[in-house]
Amino acid sequence: MKFAQEQPSPLPVPVLEALLTQYKDVRLRPSVVALHIEGTANQEAVPERATISPDDRLEHALAELREGVATELLELLSQVSPAYFETVVLDLLHKLGYGIGRADLLRVGRSGDGGIDGVISLDRLGLEKVYVQAKRWQSPVGGPDVQAFYGALAGHRANRGVFITTSTFTRQAVEFASSVERIVLVDGTKLAELMIEHEVGVASRAVRIPKIDSDYFEE
Repeated sequence: MKFAQEQPSPLPVPVLEALLTQYKDVRLRPSVVALHIEGTANQEAVPERATISPDDRLEHALAELREGVATELLELLSQVSPAYFETVVLDLLHKLGYGIGRADLLRVGRSGDGGIDGVISLDRLGLEKVYVQAKRWQSPVGGPDVQAFYGALAGHRANRGVFITTSTFTRQAVEFASSVERIVLVDGTKLAELMIEHEVGVASRAVRIPKIDSDYFEE
């Protein structure tokens, strides 16, 4: 206060320079309020992590791994040829239990096939078949595409059809497939999920998780 009363206003340039340089290395001590806020934040962070069990953290890590593998799968599928993608789809359907043997799944994939990319024989004589259409697309599959597949099924007198794509289906496509009740739609997300679950193009490794054997300690 005394300094302010003794100095003229405005302050001379030499006085300003002295004030700016004299205390440049002085550090102010944090206020009690700031210390209290920082301490409270640290105290709250510890219990929050402590409430997450190791099993929960493991499940979260596994979910992240599955999400990463699914993303990589779709990227790889977008790079393969259409013919190889059809083969991948038939391999997956075989792992899902369609067809007695792998030879019962035939890749058609040629011009004039009426939109049919694969045929699955559910019995040795080939009396009952499932027709497959596999599209490695980036854009959504629309209603007209699913309707054309339905027409191809009718041309083959087929009762079942599976339409698989690496992209998505529009609302119109989903509604049409639901209305006819003879077509199953599998989008990219579901496709990657099934490939991971049934290990098609995916390898899994076992993880040894220790757990206390309570029966061992019973006297």
